Amino acid sequence: MTAPRQSLWHHRDFIRLWTGDSISQIGTMVSLIALPLLAIKVLDATPFEVGLLTTAETAAFLLVGLPAGAWVDRVRRRNVLIVGDIGRAVLLGSLPLAWYLDLLTLAQLYAVALFTGVLTVFFDVAYQSYLPSLVGRGHLVEGNAKLEASRAVAQIAGPSVGGVLVQWLTAPYAVLVDAASYLWSAVWVAAIRNREPKPERAPDRHLGREIREGLRFVLGHRLLRAITATTGTSNLFSSILNTAFIIVLADQAQLDLSAGTIGLVFTIGSIGGLLGAVGAARVARTLGQGPTIWLSILAGAPFVLVTPLVQRDWTLWAVAACWAVNGFLVVVYNITQVSFRQGLCPERLLGRMNATIRFLVWGTMPLGGFIGGVLGSTIGVRPTMWVGAIGMALAFLPAFLSPLRTMRELPSSYDPEQAARIGG
Repeated sequence: MTAPRQSLWHHRDFIRLWTGDSISQIGTMVSLIALPLLAIKVLDATPFEVGLLTTAETAAFLLVGLPAGAWVDRVRRRNVLIVGDIGRAVLLGSLPLAWYLDLLTLAQLYAVALFTGVLTVFFDVAYQSYLPSLVGRGHLVEGNAKLEASRAVAQIAGPSVGGVLVQWLTAPYAVLVDAASYLWSAVWVAAIRNREPKPERAPDRHLGREIREGLRFVLGHRLLRAITATTGTSNLFSSILNTAFIIVLADQAQLDLSAGTIGLVFTIGSIGGLLGAVGAARVARTLGQGPTIWLSILAGAPFVLVTPLVQRDWTLWAVAACWAVNGFLVVVYNITQVSFRQGLCPERLLGRMNATIRFLVWGTMPLGGFIGGVLGSTIGVRPTMWVGAIGMALAFLPAFLSPLRTMRELPSSYDPEQAARIGG
C-alpha cells in the first residue's frame, strides 16, 4: 500500500490496473458504436428492437446487481476481474464468428449483450471495491481521477475509432477490437502482485442477510440515498434519450449519417470528460464536496436540452459541443461522489455497497432503454428525445433537496451518530 503523500505514478500495481483498464475502455467505446449499428444496419432492427438491445446491455444490474456485491465480498476481487475480462472477450468474439457463418441473429446479439452485462456487473463491483485496498483510502480521489481520465480518453478516441472500423471492417468485425481489449486487460490485471487476503468464511453466512445489510447501509444513509436517487434518475432518462439519439443519427428515415460521422459526434461530445477528470479535485476543493455533487448535475441541464434540436447541419456539431460541456460536469460529479462513498464505507461492506448502488442506479437503465424503444415506436423518436432531455435536466433535485446542498466537506468514514444527525 502506497504512502498517502506518494503519487500513484510510482505505484506499479495501480499502473498495471490502469493500463489494462485504459485499453479495454477504448474497446468498450468501439462496441458502443458497433453494437447498435450492427443491429440497425446489418439486422435492420426497428426502434423498439434497438430499445431492447439497450435493455439487454444493462438488465444484468437488475438481475444480479444485489447478489454480486455479496459474492464479491466473499472472494479475492482480483480473480473476479480476470474472469470477467476473459468471459467478455469470448462472448463478444462470438458475434463476428456467427456473422461470418451467416448465423447472426438479433436473439444472439441480445444474449451476448445480456451475459456481457452480467460479467460487467461483477467486474465493476470488484474493481471499485478492490481500489481502496490496492492504493489506500488516501489515494482514492487520485486513483478514481486517473481511471476516469482513461475512461474520458476512451470516450474521445473510441467512437471515432469505432466509426472508422465499422466503415472499414463492418460492424461485426469491429466488435473484435473490444474482445481483444478485454484479453489485454486480463493480462495486465493478472500481472498485479498485490494479493488480498482471502476473506474469512463466516460460519453463519447467508446470502439474503448479506444483501439486506448492503441495502440497509445505502438506504439508511441520507447522503447515499440522495446520491443514488440523483444518479438513478439521470441514468433512466439518459437511456431514454440515448436510445432515440442513436436512431436519429443512423436511421435512413432520420439523419442517415455515416458510421464515421456518428463516431466523430460522440468523440467531440466526450472531450469534456477528460477535462473533468483533470479538474474534478480542484472543483470539489473550490465549491466543497456536497455542492459540487448537485451543482455539476444542475449546470449540465441547459446543454442536454439542446439535443432534440439536432439536424443534419451546424446544429449537429453544436449538440456535440454541448455534450462535451455536459461530459465535463458528469465526470466531476462521478469522481466526487464515488470517492466519497468509497471513503465512507467500511472495508467489509465495500462490495455490497457498490453493488447495491449499481443495482439502484444502473438498474434504471434497462427500464430507460425499454421506455425509449416503446416511446420511439409510438410517439416518435424526436418527442422521445425531449422526454429524456427534460428528465435529465431535473435529475439534480434529490441531491439539491438533501444536506449535500450546504455540506462543503463530507464525512470520510462511517459514524452512526453523525449519520443520525444528518438524518441518515
